[in-house]
Amino acid sequence: PCCSYPCQHQSVCTTSDMISFQCDCTATGYYGVQCQLPYLSTRIKSWVKPAKSTSHYLLTHFKPLWWIVNNVTWLRRSMMQFVLKLRVGFVTEPSPYRGMGSYPSWQAYANDSMYVRTLPPVPLNCPTPMGVKGKPKLPDVDVLVEKFFKRKKFQPCPQRTSLLFPFFAQHFTHMFFKTDPVKGFPHQWGKQSVDLSNIYGQTLDREHELRSHIGGKMKTCFINGEEFPPRVNESDATMAKVDSVPKDYQFVHGHQGFGMMPTFLVWTTIWIREHNRVCDLIKNENPAWDDERIYQSALNHIYYFQLVYTGELIKIVIEDYVQHLSGFHYKLLYEPELVQEGHFSFHNQINAEFQLLYHWHPLMPDDVKFNNKTYLMKDLLFNPVPVVKSGMAQVIQDLSQQWAGKVAGGSTQGLSTLEVARLAIKDGRTMRMQSLNAYRERFGLKRLKSFEELTGEKQMASELKELYGDIDAMEYYVGIMLEKRRIPQLFGETLTEMGSPYSLKGLFANPINHPAWWKPSTFGGQKVMDVIKGTTLQNLICRTVEGCPRASFTVPSGAIYREEVAGVESDKTSEIMMREARDEN
Repeated sequence: PCCSYPCQHQSVCTTSDMISFQCDCTATGYYGVQCQLPYLSTRIKSWVKPAKSTSHYLLTHFKPLWWIVNNVTWLRRSMMQFVLKLRVGFVTEPSPYRGMGSYPSWQAYANDSMYVRTLPPVPLNCPTPMGVKGKPKLPDVDVLVEKFFKRKKFQPCPQRTSLLFPFFAQHFTHMFFKTDPVKGFPHQWGKQSVDLSNIYGQTLDREHELRSHIGGKMKTCFINGEEFPPRVNESDATMAKVDSVPKDYQFVHGHQGFGMMPTFLVWTTIWIREHNRVCDLIKNENPAWDDERIYQSALNHIYYFQLVYTGELIKIVIEDYVQHLSGFHYKLLYEPELVQEGHFSFHNQINAEFQLLYHWHPLMPDDVKFNNKTYLMKDLLFNPVPVVKSGMAQVIQDLSQQWAGKVAGGSTQGLSTLEVARLAIKDGRTMRMQSLNAYRERFGLKRLKSFEELTGEKQMASELKELYGDIDAMEYYVGIMLEKRRIPQLFGETLTEMGSPYSLKGLFANPINHPAWWKPSTFGGQKVMDVIKGTTLQNLICRTVEGCPRASFTVPSGAIYREEVAGVESDKTSEIMMREARDEN
């Protein structure tokens, strides 16, 4: 009986006889057989709370008004508190569901080897894969990928996103999305937080293998006068498939798989340089400190929670990265004091829905230019040479000027990453994810009434209706990727409204934001803390790359995309990478 989802407003459906159902309305603000009747307090809250569409419109229009807000400190802080309250409340932590669990259990809280989930799985033995709606069998995965995901022609991102953005995203997300390559989804092998293990390693042993043990610094090597991560022969740390990389370019990263693509090398290099620079700053501020104290303050690596570097990273992610995603005229603000009052949880869990939602691989183009030479994605596999030979200044400048790809609306996935989309669809089915509309409702959005409303056009809508039968049977991952773009943002409405709460909760929940941690003494002095507070994407690059090249998640104003044809007929880069990861483990 629960297959029809009779219980409303996030109430829990249970059945004791498999004939009737009961709805648990506790803490929902509603009552009744189906928890459909609102209490007076709930009615008042719904009247006062702005609709998602209203909030979006206000934040993306009235630019002169937002200029005033952005330049009046108390207004900007008050607005950020409102944004956090509005968004973070959608994320339940601790989640009562983990892995394939459909009810609360101690394992749902304690077992970190699996992702948690926002909604429980579709009940077993339902008439259809989505409960009672739609056809008795979901569409063939290969048909979906070929028909709706495969890129026919590269389209530049309408938000003018630069290639530096997906390079940053790939490096950043792999510190908390660590799906077990052997066991598969929803199993994962790391800590469920921003833990910087992609730089410093997942274990204490690997951390020590990467440290120089001199002045708190990390090991590095120099090539053509530039500082890069150490080579394998200069460290005891191992790397996956290192023999596939040219011998003189076999670099060591915190994450063992980061040697596969030079996309990771760019940001590993930046952060290691910043780490060693901060070590010198801390030493100057605290001349009596030994190597370990300097290291713990610069890296701030206390069971995988970093401080200085974490603070800089979070500030860039919120004020540059998420800001770019939002399309808001309001300037987002990173100030831990904003969440230090009340009952905010300084702990985080990674939701399976968030992991699937973050498959933004269409951002990657068919080719990348380094120093005026074009490389297909398959040319960069196990090949960091172009990045090193171009030099970091040229690389940052090149990536900031090249266009990332369009994501929303279908037919946007390049051949080099097509296998990722195929796997994501399969993972969603393995997890028995509820429908797209179920997640829209969970995050305060109106349920879609038709496929045309989803896609914004008729042809693809008609084809999807033929395959799925009912809009309430539309799969979660397929739906968020095919949804029409929400102007002026990169993605569709559903992906944007779900991604924002997950992101802000995870970033502000980091322990460094707790009042017991967020103080100058934690970071080795006021000067170091001032560095964190003043960090931006551009000044981080200026501090670590000679020549201070332009660094931006947006291509230069006035730049026009010029179409180029690349021969990518047989590119299976992502398929090779995933196979290598499974074999290595």
